[in-house]
Parts: sequence; C-alpha cells; structure tokens
Amino acid sequence: MLLGFRRLLSYRNSVLLCRNIKSDNTSRCAVLDSALSAFRLICGEDGVSLGEAVREQHGKDESVHRCCPPDVVVFPHCVEEVSALAKVCHNHNIPIIPFGTGTGVEGGVNASKGGVCFSLRNMDQVLHLHQEDFDVTVEPGVTRKALNAYLRDTGLWFPVDPGADASLCGMAATSASGTNAVRYGTMRENVLNLEVVLVDGTIIHTAGKGRRARKTSAGYNLTNLFVGSEGTLGIITKATLRLYGIPESMVSAVCSFPSIQAAVKSTVQILQAGVPVARIEFLDDVMIDACNRFSCLSYPVTPTLFLEFHGSGQSLKDQVNTTADITQSNGGSDFQWAQEAETRNRLWKARHDAWYAAQALRPGCKAYATDVCVPLSRLPQIIVETKEDLIENKLTGPIAGHVGDGNFHCLMVVDPNNPEELHRMYLFTDRLARRALAMDGTCTGEHGVGLGKRALLCEEVGPMVIQIMQGLKATLDPNNLMNPGKILQ
Repeated sequence: MLLGFRRLLSYRNSVLLCRNIKSDNTSRCAVLDSALSAFRLICGEDGVSLGEAVREQHGKDESVHRCCPPDVVVFPHCVEEVSALAKVCHNHNIPIIPFGTGTGVEGGVNASKGGVCFSLRNMDQVLHLHQEDFDVTVEPGVTRKALNAYLRDTGLWFPVDPGADASLCGMAATSASGTNAVRYGTMRENVLNLEVVLVDGTIIHTAGKGRRARKTSAGYNLTNLFVGSEGTLGIITKATLRLYGIPESMVSAVCSFPSIQAAVKSTVQILQAGVPVARIEFLDDVMIDACNRFSCLSYPVTPTLFLEFHGSGQSLKDQVNTTADITQSNGGSDFQWAQEAETRNRLWKARHDAWYAAQALRPGCKAYATDVCVPLSRLPQIIVETKEDLIENKLTGPIAGHVGDGNFHCLMVVDPNNPEELHRMYLFTDRLARRALAMDGTCTGEHGVGLGKRALLCEEVGPMVIQIMQGLKATLDPNNLMNPGKILQ
C-alpha cells in the first residue's frame, strides 16, 4: 500500500513538473515573440536568426561542455544597436550571451538558460591607431591576427597570442594570455580602456571616454573589473590596447632535455638569472611527438623547451649565451636555431596548433584543455606530479605550457562515448586544480572559470570574496541576465 502511494505521488510530481516546464517554455516563447519584432527593427531582418544551425553554432565553444543553443542570435553592427538590443532584453527579462569567435574552452558561450546571443562579428573595424602613442582602439569583431596584419607596415605589433585566432574583446573578457606573456604580459596588463554596454543598455567607458593614458591613479580600476568578467557584467564593444615596437632582431631556439625536471628547472633558472626571454614554452614527450606528427617536424621525442629572444644584436648574444649555459648545466641539448622569419613562424605555428596535434593522437576523440598556474618555484614539482598522475590513470594528456609565468595546460584527449574514461578525466582535472591550489596557485591561469571551475573558484578565493563578487554582479546585473550561470554558481 505504501509503495503504491509513493509511486502515485512520484507520478503526480512528474506530471506537475512537466506542466511547469511546458508552462515556462510557453511563457518564454511568448516573451521572445514580442521581442523579435523589436530586434528586427534595430538590426534588420538579416541581423536576426532563429535558424537551428546558427543557434547551435553559437551555443558552444571548443570545450567538452554540451551545446546549449540560445533562442535567437542577433548580429549588431554598432554600439548603438548593441545598446538598443540590450534595452529590449532588459525590458523583457531575457538573458544575454555575448559571442566573439567561440574559441573559449570553459563553456563561456553556452546559453544554459536560453536567451539571446549577441554575435559581434559584424563589428570588425580598427577604429583609432595612434602610432606615436603605441595604442589602438578596436571593435569586438577584430581578431588578434587581423590586428597584426593591419599593423604590418607600422613597425608596431600586439603580442598577446592565445593559440586560437580569438577576437580581441573576447580575449579581454576572458583575460587571455599566450606564449609572449612572460615578456609582454597578459590582456590584463595590455588593456587601457573599454567601452561596455551594461545590461540595461547604458554605455560606459571604464577609464573615461577617449582616455588612453598608459597609467592612472584615478578612482577604482573598472577596466580590470571587466577584463576577465567573461560577459557576466556587460558586453565589451571597444577595447583600447597597448602596442609595442617590433624588436630589432628575433631568434628562436629548441632545446631537448633528458627529463621533465631538467627542462622545467632550466626555465626557473633562466628567469632567476634575469634573462628577458620573450617566449619560453614547455612541451612534454607526448606533446612534442604529437607536434612532430601533426606539423611535420623532427625534434627528439623528449621533454622540450621552445624559446624566443628579442632585442638588439648584442643583447640577443648575451641572452642566448646565458640561457645556453643554464640549459647545458641541466643536461639540455645544443640549441636548434630558427632565425629566419619563415622558420620561426613555422615553429610557433606548430606550438599554437598543439590543440589539434593532441586531438589527432586519437582520431574520433574529443580534446579538452585545462590549465593551472603556480608560483615559479613550484613548477617543477607540479608538472612531474601531473605527469605521474596521467600515467597512473592511463589518460592521454599531453602537457604544454607557458612555463615562463608558471602556467601550463593538459590537453586531455578522451572518448566522449566512454563514460568511465570521462569520469577518470574529470577526477584528474579536479586533482590537478587542487594540486595547484595547494601550491598557492590558481585553478585557471588564462582559460577562465566559465561553467567548469565555479566550485574551484570558491575554494580559491574563499566565501567572503565570492560574496563581494556576487554583490558586484547584483549591482550591475540585478536580474542575472548577463551570461547567467558563468563564474558564479
């Protein structure tokens, strides 16, 4: 009798849940229908898409998180259209998900609560270049490669280079980094000002309209509040960025080592010696083997450093000599040089293609990248322990890293149809992050929090800091419409 009653109660609850879901969906559709005509008035018929393929394209990034398509995708052409669209969403209580190029790896563009995706690809102009002041202002559709192509004849360049050809405002939103960070810093150090559309359509300039001073002591640092906010506080519609003079000379080198410990120890000693190395990238034996196969290289399949030096002729000689002494003292091989621009570009393209090289190790499988960052002195220990963990748990996880700033990645390659392997991968990535936290590091050096590292963020910064973050979010976005579900649980 009791069992029958429980079944009846369970059935009743299921029916009520289905009715609620159906009611919610009906209500959501009605709200969207009333907003669609306003969207079309703002950016035209071609600027609004309900197509399934378009929505699916904008409901996922490069991560393993499942696709969550938005209800509609809009394609604004200017900040005024972004503002007007945001006002409509705000008035109808519809979630907003900003979208750049979709190259993130933490599920940051997934529309987990439905809503409207703002695809910013049509806003692709380099607006203001001040060569004499070493700065430039760009719209959100401009990618890092497009900007450097635009700058080609000016003697200037923008050095922040994540592996993908990401949009620059998207890079600001995730506080992206790359191989040059050890010398030139991350996005956080290279953004001077941002134009941001808030959830209610208000347009603000984080450092003041038109301001582009190299430093300031004026008030709270709102620019860096939005750098790394992952679209949860506002939509970045312009970024003013620092530029740098192209170095007089550049030379790249490859050095092989007998062990991970030797390679990473050399990295720490090079930096401790004050060598202003521009790039210093670590690849373990599995990663260098994958790059050899994918990019048609022929380097020894051992732990390896890719290095690059920038400067004048004499300074390059001093940098190279000091670095060679250190690497050889740790059992490193003689340098294999890449001096011509074409050869250097091929070397660094191979490094940037590491994601695809790793995925090619197991055709038909899915790549998942996770990253952590620790103080330099803890780098040798954590990479050795991580490698042992991968071997012990029979996981394919090539290691590559921007070790010059203590940041490295595991590019996990797993069968998405194998639940047991996926479970082992998730347990491993959790252990890796907690290993980094135990060494006074961070659960993410450059990928961001997104969907997958929200609980880890709580452990990293503590409940009081999370409360402050939640307070900031509530002030700027009281109805939780801006990219809901990301960063904060």
